[in-house]
Amino acid sequence: MGFLKQTTPDIDFPTWSQGTRAEKIRPMARHWAEVGFGTPVALHLFYVGKILVFILVGWAVVITTPGIDGFFDVAGWYNEPIVFQKIVLYTMLFEVVGFGCGFGPLNNRFFPPFGSILYWLRPKTIRQPPWPRIPLTAGDTRTPVDVLLYAALIAVVLIALFSPGSGAIPDLDTTVGVLPAWQIWTILALLAAIGLRDKTIFLAARGEVYGALTVTFLFGGVDMIIGAKLVFLCIWLGAATSKLNKHFPFVIATMMSNNPIWRSPKIKRKFFESFPDDLRPGRRSRWIAHFSTAVEGLVPIVLFFSHGGWVGGIAAAIMILFHFGILSSIPMGVPLEWNVFMMFGILAIFVGHPGVGLTDLRSPWPVVLFAVSATTVIVGNLMPRKVSFLPGMRYYAGNWDTGLWCIKPSASAKIEAGVVAIASMPAAQLERFYGSPEAAQIPLYMGYAFRSFNSHGRALFTLAHRAMNGIPEEQFMLTDGERICSTAMGWNFGDGHLSNEQLIESLQRRCHFEPGEVRIVLLDAQPIHRQTQEYRLIDPATGVFERGYVRVADLVTRQPWDDEVPTTVTWRADGTHADSPG
Repeated sequence: MGFLKQTTPDIDFPTWSQGTRAEKIRPMARHWAEVGFGTPVALHLFYVGKILVFILVGWAVVITTPGIDGFFDVAGWYNEPIVFQKIVLYTMLFEVVGFGCGFGPLNNRFFPPFGSILYWLRPKTIRQPPWPRIPLTAGDTRTPVDVLLYAALIAVVLIALFSPGSGAIPDLDTTVGVLPAWQIWTILALLAAIGLRDKTIFLAARGEVYGALTVTFLFGGVDMIIGAKLVFLCIWLGAATSKLNKHFPFVIATMMSNNPIWRSPKIKRKFFESFPDDLRPGRRSRWIAHFSTAVEGLVPIVLFFSHGGWVGGIAAAIMILFHFGILSSIPMGVPLEWNVFMMFGILAIFVGHPGVGLTDLRSPWPVVLFAVSATTVIVGNLMPRKVSFLPGMRYYAGNWDTGLWCIKPSASAKIEAGVVAIASMPAAQLERFYGSPEAAQIPLYMGYAFRSFNSHGRALFTLAHRAMNGIPEEQFMLTDGERICSTAMGWNFGDGHLSNEQLIESLQRRCHFEPGEVRIVLLDAQPIHRQTQEYRLIDPATGVFERGYVRVADLVTRQPWDDEVPTTVTWRADGTHADSPG
């Protein structure tokens, strides 16, 4: 990696540019296996600086609280309940404004490096209600009411961040107290109203983490601490459960290749089966995948039930190192501040209140909240199309809904003209950042290589052939569905859940695509109890024209550049039906 310049593959561009998509991906995949994306060191340092700013500002917010004294006397106040409350709300604010997950160039965001607040304070942008039949939620256009709700959420969170505590609470051994209940109720009411009007903002606020923890603030006394511990436990166990699949080793191999700590290509090659010809995850990647899943699934149970002592201390240290390991890899999508928060939460809740456990419960509400969160995780794993990978807690599992949009230049122009947006289409951003369409081809195909390193990428690029359905491929630009969300809705974070029929209908109403102008692949995540992934092929102008599935076993045995995965067609608009081989 260069300090200021991206490290790119050594190819003969004129020859390379004449190859098929698979032939173009092959050298990119080999380069990724040795170097990763080739991100300049300066860019990694930028994200490190961003983490430090996040910590410093949060620290300063805490110190403004009356009764929290001593900037460096952390041991005297780190376990104060109001400190935990403020850090939860501060991190929620950081995310919902757009500075957290999905920020900047490592999420293919260049101009500007974030959307979120730039979209959600602007009327006539696209919103996506999760259940439009609920009264007062129908429609897909942001109104002044939506803008007001979002602005009110930001305002009330800011008020809470600079509010004093309620006073002494003997149960929690605090003289500072907690935030006023009216603030918590107001934040939750606004988040719920916004979520019903636009699921995008709810997901961006990380409602399954910070929203659930904010609910615990209503329980009072030790129930708040118990509730927070149960939410953390659900996050860890849900994430570990979702990694019980064949996809996760692919995530490890890809992440380790892009890890800025492992600078040596020789080390990075060892994460693959046999570089350069077999780039499936190697023994080292598989071992790390299995070991980290065991850590995430078992150590939190020990941490929860140990009630402190040396056993609890060791469990807390292991989980802090676990999250630091993710953080230090600077993963694509950059969920950095979330990992910092999880590390702080371990200290504030588990280390700071080791003796508080289930036997101290004063009400059933913490258990009810845990049951709701766990049920969401279960439903998300059984029916992933229904639940985003965030509330489904399928973090880093390599098993998400994904989408690939095949877009003609005329359709791209219609999106630019017909959608109220801040950011340009992804291809246009790359061309602007890298200076020319030719130079932008390298990072574009590096992005394809990243996608194809994940097991679902093989299916997406195979299905792209079927989606184009005889139309010459050179007429289309292939774009990740989540990048379309970035342009159209102002936010994306590693999940194709938002790139679904609802968004397609919204764009069709605004852009009036002609038949054949856009072809879309939607690939569902693998349900935990099946070894297949269902897909739909869609033309926005005419609707779904093919459904079927691919077998996970066929994905994990192929190379990143292999776009000839067997498919099984179960329905075609032209009358072909079940079990037709693709």
